[in-house]
Amino acid sequence: MKSDGEIERYVKEELQWNPDLDATNIAVSVKQGVVTLAGFVKSYTHKLEAEAAAKRIAGVAGVANDLEVRMPSVDERPDPDIARDAVSTIKSQLPISSEHIKVVVKSGWVSLEGQVEWQYQKHTAENAVRRIKGVKGVSNFIVLKPRAQPAEIKNKIMDAFKRNAEVDANRIQIEANGSEVILKGTVRSWFEREEAERVAWSAPGVTKVEDRIVVSP
Repeated sequence: MKSDGEIERYVKEELQWNPDLDATNIAVSVKQGVVTLAGFVKSYTHKLEAEAAAKRIAGVAGVANDLEVRMPSVDERPDPDIARDAVSTIKSQLPISSEHIKVVVKSGWVSLEGQVEWQYQKHTAENAVRRIKGVKGVSNFIVLKPRAQPAEIKNKIMDAFKRNAEVDANRIQIEANGSEVILKGTVRSWFEREEAERVAWSAPGVTKVEDRIVVSP
């Protein structure tokens, strides 16, 4: 099992390894496997990339992303321009469900509201606006309202786990209560934990996933 010092060193190396990420002003600290990222970055995309880099390190039990986005003045844009681009981008990727999604922008921070049927629609809408120039952050308040509840949601998720090369289905237990799912068990990395949660969210009709999986390399 890696010590906090080893994890800190590996996270710093991973941040430096990414040629698209300027990690000059990122500070890393680790306590009991939980990584804290502090300092500032030049874009919201860099903030997300730094978080993803930390999660890729074996032994990381959690990540607190306290990075602040300090955007160069040349990249800042008026809120109405960001909002128009956000609406257009979401519509291009979700031509049908986009009419149920509302975009609110304040000081470069985008809030998504509304209702959709599937988790992938909620996720797609958020991903669509993350890389828009001038965006400093995204809050996703979109609510899931499925039309029907699947009868065998637990079996569908387990079958999906078995098909997924990144997830060891034998180490994960699934509890299903209607449209709500609880995941338990252990995985080898934070990435595998996120992948298991992603797979569960992809099942038809799921409105909530409670991830109790423990990272235990």
